[in-house]
Amino acid sequence: MHSDLKIIFEDNHVIVVNKKASEIVQGDKTGDETMPDRIKTYLKEKYQKPGNVFCGVVHRLDRPTSGAVVFARTSKALERLNAQFREKETNKVYWAIVESKPAQDSGTLVHYLKKNEKQNKSYATVDEVPSSKKAILHYKLIGSSDKYFLLEIELETGRHHQIRVQLSTIGCRIKGDVKYGAKRPNPDGSISLHARTLEFNHPTSKETLKFTAPVPNDPLWLFFEEGN
Repeated sequence: MHSDLKIIFEDNHVIVVNKKASEIVQGDKTGDETMPDRIKTYLKEKYQKPGNVFCGVVHRLDRPTSGAVVFARTSKALERLNAQFREKETNKVYWAIVESKPAQDSGTLVHYLKKNEKQNKSYATVDEVPSSKKAILHYKLIGSSDKYFLLEIELETGRHHQIRVQLSTIGCRIKGDVKYGAKRPNPDGSISLHARTLEFNHPTSKETLKFTAPVPNDPLWLFFEEGN
């Protein structure tokens, strides 16, 4: 029933899934089924587990974003993974297809972001304003097609819609992200932002694990993946 979950890795402690753009990591006002719900059903069926199955949310990706997400299969794993993400001991690399080429092929963006809850949108300023949070990311240009450009991004902070708003602020709007000024939506409602690699330490063995999430099955994404 839930075989369409794209599982990259699983053991008794963690499960890493390649999220599709339409899936939600945590419940929202739509009331749509969440990834943890689906993972629980999958685990229950696969291992014929009676009773409740545990699946803890460690970190999130925006609904229209795709890519690697890790979930915890035990409360102890959840606690340890949460600590790693909190202490920034993990490493996440994103790929973004943008409409314009950045002025510099690589760089660091520093802004202050303020979230507007009503609009579910963040706004960036160069200077700190009340209740804003500092946002830092590093990007480099790693590919281009006749109309689009592929950026590789590493986050230093994890703010609401951070990559989307920071890139939009420098005129590099993410393809399909009309909320932040893209010319038109993607047909499937996704935005062209993908959590490409995820690296963390295993919660019990402490071994460093690194996973790469294949890109969505889309001609432009596949073109860029081939070139990298």
